[in-house]
Amino acid sequence: MASSLHALLGKIVKTGNLVVTGPGGLHVYGDGTGKKVALNFTDDAAMDEIAADPALKLAEMFMEGRMVVVEGDIYDFLALIKSNTLSEALTFGMVWRGMARIIASRIKMHLPVNHNKDNVAHHYDLSAKLFDLFLDEDWQYSCAYFNPPGISLYEAQVAKKRHIAAKLMPQPGQRILEIGSGWGGMAMYLAESSDVDVTGITLSEEQLRVSRDRAEKRGLAGKLRFELQDYRYLPASSKYDRIVSVGMFEHVGPTHYREYFTKAAELLDDNGVMLMHSIGQPYPALATNPFIEKYIFPGGYIPSLAEVLPAVEKSGLLVRDIEILPMHYAHTLRKWRERFVANKAEAVAIYDERFFRMWEFYLAGSEMAFTHENFYIFQIQLAKRADVVPDNRDYIARNEERLLEFEKTRPPLEKVLF
Repeated sequence: MASSLHALLGKIVKTGNLVVTGPGGLHVYGDGTGKKVALNFTDDAAMDEIAADPALKLAEMFMEGRMVVVEGDIYDFLALIKSNTLSEALTFGMVWRGMARIIASRIKMHLPVNHNKDNVAHHYDLSAKLFDLFLDEDWQYSCAYFNPPGISLYEAQVAKKRHIAAKLMPQPGQRILEIGSGWGGMAMYLAESSDVDVTGITLSEEQLRVSRDRAEKRGLAGKLRFELQDYRYLPASSKYDRIVSVGMFEHVGPTHYREYFTKAAELLDDNGVMLMHSIGQPYPALATNPFIEKYIFPGGYIPSLAEVLPAVEKSGLLVRDIEILPMHYAHTLRKWRERFVANKAEAVAIYDERFFRMWEFYLAGSEMAFTHENFYIFQIQLAKRADVVPDNRDYIARNEERLLEFEKTRPPLEKVLF
């Protein structure tokens, strides 16, 4: 009965202002403080499903339109829930479902079958028109760097590329490998700003098509190439002066971290530098959120530094710098969600209403992870030798100043055509 959800919300929502209306009438939760959030349910069964398995069914009922946020938005509701204490509301059913998901997750991590390409295609081979609705002009699908605060999404994404390039310290003529090259923006920035030879690899056929087209239009074919390639199968004879990877490590999985860094060490020149940019969480997770695993990033996993650093050490690579960016992805996700919602009609035309609500939930839930669950971005700079990186961080600012001068003369990016 729907009363099970009312009982659950009564245990959770002690502070805040939540109003829930269903077939059985209206219920109010919290102490009346803060922004009001109001939900409407179309049927009792939807309420029952959420009460039994909120980790998955809350998203599914929202996607199906059986739970509608009529005041505030889905982010406001998720943030309200996370602002309260959840542990007292756990039921036996929630516990055993959680245990089953943990076991399934651990088994999947150790399966010998390689699903990497299929997992990547599930998300990144969606219509390019979809991503064009909310990304910046350079199609950067990773955390922007809002430094200084208040700059636009595009400016913050340029600042992200500048910050990463400054840490890589590329020199003219060097060979650079980008693992997970997306739609080509980072590789093009490096090739144009530093006169280097860049190879970008991806497992997404749609991203490969777009990035090759963009590079050709900018006349970069001579020093920039993109390949459909799994990094694990790059030949050991290939050596790169610099390796960069932005937003790809979340797809590696903890059972493959040592393999990832060992391969990176194999590919990196003895005098080389690597920069890895990834989402992190404050402690190791037992399993990925079931909604994210089922609908958004199958096979994905957000690491903690405690899981990453032992694999780095065993690979023989040296950590030269670690930087934590705690709230920049929250700002990025808010910008993406605002743009996505503003383009709802176009998103629905590409797919449908259910898909639109699924992505709205994904963007809102991801933002909430950074604002209420202490998720963060970490950038790790790696090398084989201690002396290839300066012994202070002043060089980063100096390199960024040079790159800022380059950006003043860089030809504007052209709109991607479909």
